[in-house]
Amino acid sequence: MFSFLGTRKMAERKVPFYKEVSGMKIPGAFSEEACLSAINYKPKPNDLFIVTYPKCGTTWMQHIVMLILRKGKPFENALDFFINTPFLERSGADVVDLMTSKGALKLHLPFHLTPFYPHAKYIYVARNPKDCCVSFYNHTKEFAFYFYKDATFDDFFEIFVRGEVEFGDYFDHLIPWYEHRNDENVYFTTYEKVKRNTKEEVLNIVKFLGEEYERDLKENPKILDDVLHYSSFEYMKKHVNEYYATMSGYIRENPDKVSSGWKHIAEFSKSVLNMPASKAGNDKFVRKGIIGDWRNYFSKEQEERLEERIKEKTKGSDVMKLWD
Repeated sequence: MFSFLGTRKMAERKVPFYKEVSGMKIPGAFSEEACLSAINYKPKPNDLFIVTYPKCGTTWMQHIVMLILRKGKPFENALDFFINTPFLERSGADVVDLMTSKGALKLHLPFHLTPFYPHAKYIYVARNPKDCCVSFYNHTKEFAFYFYKDATFDDFFEIFVRGEVEFGDYFDHLIPWYEHRNDENVYFTTYEKVKRNTKEEVLNIVKFLGEEYERDLKENPKILDDVLHYSSFEYMKKHVNEYYATMSGYIRENPDKVSSGWKHIAEFSKSVLNMPASKAGNDKFVRKGIIGDWRNYFSKEQEERLEERIKEKTKGSDVMKLWD
């Protein structure tokens, strides 16, 4: 099922293991068919999407939104998380038929490939590009299927600053969504805004989701406390990393409850990585969750190069005022 040259030699790469779909790089372990099904997905009225560039606060927003939808009830296990707030490009659109409760669909697609529909809702989270770059590097280095564990930050910075990473150039992703920030069906926020005033942003999201959820909070104030607790960094670091550690086992035990994209990744882990189910998910997805970590990684030259890239890519846009 899986065949490519030099699998063993890929352990030391300057470029992560990617493949290309619709002119866009995606992780090499992902299914092309699953990603295409996400691009071609036809949204239904009242569908809810959480959209970000990778490593900009997606998982955090998934927890916040799902806790609002579930009146403060946390995820029960890995399947509950991955099935009811699925990453559509990884899972495949068939995952929607497996959802057991009202949920939110996660996307990393750039705007021009996003299934955008006026009667669906979209929450977009942006993050300072410097912190995004650092988090993206650590994510890529951590997950075995990128074959990138021996790469340095300098290696990753080179491909990030050129826009040659998965899901495309950071600014090509951010700016089109920024231009839609005032659309009635779009709630646009930043990682830093959520971090600095989580309660206020949760209330803003509740209002965006609708009167039903505002009413729930008025009738039961404990829901807000539960949303804040179960979406806290400490809670997510423990439980989300457990979800990844146990998902491969769930796939083998419950093959009828997972989507085509997840089955593909499970087979990839077994056939290419030679990983048993108990080891396939031992990567750490939630790491630090702080603002300003870029200062511990960037050289002065790298900071200057990214600033030049920012000027070039954002000419004519005030988007960087988000981080004044």
